[in-house]
Amino acid sequence: MQGPSPGPWLLLSLCCLRATAIPPDSFSQLAAPGNPNIRLYNAEQVLSWEPSSPGNDTGPVLYRVQYKYTDSRWHNFESRQTNCTQTTATECNFTASLSGGFPKHFNVTLRVRAELGQHVSAWATVPWFQHFRNVTIGPPENIVVTPGGGSLIVTFSAPFDTGSPTEATFSYYVHYWEKGGTQQVKGPVTSNSILLNNLKPFKVYCLQVQAQLFWIMPKIKKPGNFSNTFCYETTADASTRLQQIVLISVGIFALLLVLTGGCFFLVLRYQGLIKYWFHSPPSIPSQIEEYLKDPAQPILEVLDKDSSPKDDAWDSVSIVSFPEKEGEDFEPKHWSSQGTPEDIEQGS
Repeated sequence: MQGPSPGPWLLLSLCCLRATAIPPDSFSQLAAPGNPNIRLYNAEQVLSWEPSSPGNDTGPVLYRVQYKYTDSRWHNFESRQTNCTQTTATECNFTASLSGGFPKHFNVTLRVRAELGQHVSAWATVPWFQHFRNVTIGPPENIVVTPGGGSLIVTFSAPFDTGSPTEATFSYYVHYWEKGGTQQVKGPVTSNSILLNNLKPFKVYCLQVQAQLFWIMPKIKKPGNFSNTFCYETTADASTRLQQIVLISVGIFALLLVLTGGCFFLVLRYQGLIKYWFHSPPSIPSQIEEYLKDPAQPILEVLDKDSSPKDDAWDSVSIVSFPEKEGEDFEPKHWSSQGTPEDIEQGS
């Protein structure tokens, strides 16, 4: 016995269920992120984009970022430090991850799309890039300038770590000039210091430092940005210091000669005044001073008794007498032998 055949209502019901199982076109109601751009500055790798309009929905728009290398499939960028799979931010910082971003010599392609509930937008793709090829190189870091004798010593560090030196290295240039003079360039050097010598002492020199990236395999050179301008004054070199020492010595010697001559001239000119200033006043003997204080004391008699005849001795004595009358001859007497006043009186 054959069962009843399905009626038209059953066929209509199956068609309706099939229609409800197919989702509507999810791309037609959510716009893709606008103007995706990758920022490559030194070691930074940051993808940014303009937000999508949610349309009539009120929920937050989330964004998903995917990447791929050459001839590989797409991958979600998942990291504990960076959330780029369902984020409300409009950028994704790859350098914040533990790996420090994509390998700098790899060919990388990125894309981003918006998601809102059941709706997703079309992918917005960023053209492929290689970090070493497309990076913008900043100036060297930690620049220190030390003035020396007719020289300047410039030390610095690399703008960023290139990884293995077999892949890429930095070389450096210093553009310097005397203030108001012509610019000169020293470099390239691969060390982290440059000596600018043969400079004029006690002159102000200004300089800028520039790094240049050399990608070894494809032999690509990328010059970096210049640093800020630094101006320093050089100090004296060895010859200048010797000249200063000689000039100072000659100046001191000439000053001493001038002072000595001036002092000698003043001594000769004001000799009497100097003697008057430095001459001690005459002092009165103590016996006479006592006598002047008390004339009643027999000081003179004591002095006369204490004095011995030998103290009054002399080598020669001359007595000059004038005649009482005119016409008398004048005969001076002279004793040349030593003696005392008593001997002279007896002799007369």
